[in-house]
Amino acid sequence: MEHDYLIATASTCDLTKEYLAEHNIPFIKYSYTVDETVYYDDCCEETRAKIYKDMRNGAILTTAAINAYAYREFFENLINKEHKNIIFLDMSKALSASHKIADEAIEELKETYPDIKIVYVDTCCVSGGLGLLVINAVRNYEAGFSFEEALKWIEENKFHIAHRFTVDNLSYLKRGGRVSHSAALVGTLLNIKPVLYVPNEGTLVVSSKVRGRKKALNTIIDSIKEEIGKPDNVEFLINHADCLEDSEYVRDKLLETYPSIKSISIQGLGVVIGAHCGPGLLAIFYMTKERTP
Repeated sequence: MEHDYLIATASTCDLTKEYLAEHNIPFIKYSYTVDETVYYDDCCEETRAKIYKDMRNGAILTTAAINAYAYREFFENLINKEHKNIIFLDMSKALSASHKIADEAIEELKETYPDIKIVYVDTCCVSGGLGLLVINAVRNYEAGFSFEEALKWIEENKFHIAHRFTVDNLSYLKRGGRVSHSAALVGTLLNIKPVLYVPNEGTLVVSSKVRGRKKALNTIIDSIKEEIGKPDNVEFLINHADCLEDSEYVRDKLLETYPSIKSISIQGLGVVIGAHCGPGLLAIFYMTKERTP
């Protein structure tokens, strides 16, 4: 079926390059800097694995907003190639400085291409939560949803995507200003591990603090068990920053309790989110009735 629109996203969806290529999903690449050298997030699992090993060895990553020229070039290339309307899905505007620049670029392009609609959805999602939204939007697209139907489904379902995280090293949250220096110091000394989630506002909030990594993982598992009810059609996506063993632990514990779960996939965390949370971050995403702490 020939559509009059296409779905585009950003590297912050934390899906794999293979998935994006298989489904012909164009994505704009965020940049990151390591030791004064600028790189672009290519969504490759090999890149993700290398980055987190480098970070464990002391490498420091910084990220930057995408500039207006890059946005204009990205959207204009799509328009000239496809001449179709565009639904653009990126991470929550509450967590990104790029969105204002993207909005300005889109407004400029509307003047040049008045017959093209570019809708930048505030997904209120991040990382694999955004990825799960993209996956479902792509399924709907491939099932024949119209432009309006696709947008309606996204808006009605984006708040049904649950995000649960834990981090292993508080120094990265301290560097980003999400915890104070004293809180990070005390937390490190007491082996405190925060468990976080994303509320409807699209921010990142600490829902609880526990002692020890295994306790943090079990807290996430227990929260999921309390929330999902019937798991038969639930699809889980786990993103991790160099903590595959912990990801497999969470997956196996859920499958022990709910062997009829539709699927649980594991893949690397994208480097943009990883730069701010550090190696050891584990995040799990799934559809639910409402987002809860």
